[in-house]
Amino acid sequence: MIGRLSGILLEKQPPHILLDVNGVGYEVDAPMSTFYRLPAVGEKTTLHTHLVVREDAQLLYGFAEKRDRELFRELIRLNGVGPKLALALMSGLEVDELISAVHAEDTSALTRVPGVGKKTAERLLVELKGKFKAWETLPGVTVPIAAGSAAPAASSATADAVSALIALGYKPQEASRAVAAIKEDGLGSEELIRRALKGMV
Repeated sequence: MIGRLSGILLEKQPPHILLDVNGVGYEVDAPMSTFYRLPAVGEKTTLHTHLVVREDAQLLYGFAEKRDRELFRELIRLNGVGPKLALALMSGLEVDELISAVHAEDTSALTRVPGVGKKTAERLLVELKGKFKAWETLPGVTVPIAAGSAAPAASSATADAVSALIALGYKPQEASRAVAAIKEDGLGSEELIRRALKGMV
């Protein structure tokens, strides 16, 4: 099991990361909560990872904090929740927001995430409520949100943001509308994604 990677960030194209660890490039998928904390490309970073081995692939998932990885592991243990849906949930809702939604039995917060209907949301709330007690107070690793480099050209940032939302499971029309609704100029793709997700959820 690969539990941790530390190396140079080569690429970040949500939800995909390419990390150079001593000359070996690891492809890692990560939720947006981790992307917001990544440094600029070319800088060193550390990810807590979870390896999923299937018959046709070995998939690596990375997280800025151990607490996020624990949530991911709890989610994929649930019936009908695979890694893709778990990443979508963790991209649409921060860990604390998800905990609050579960305690408040707020199905509407979950049904705005692509792939989660009302019945699935109700089942998730029931199954998660008993599981959160054991780990919700685990100390998170405080990782400053990186300022990053200068924002890319607006058209490029917009296209990257829309592509990332589609990769997270949103329909192309939904992704385009959500990004287009953000009127502030000069934002990088990660900030556009963050605001678009907040607008949809």
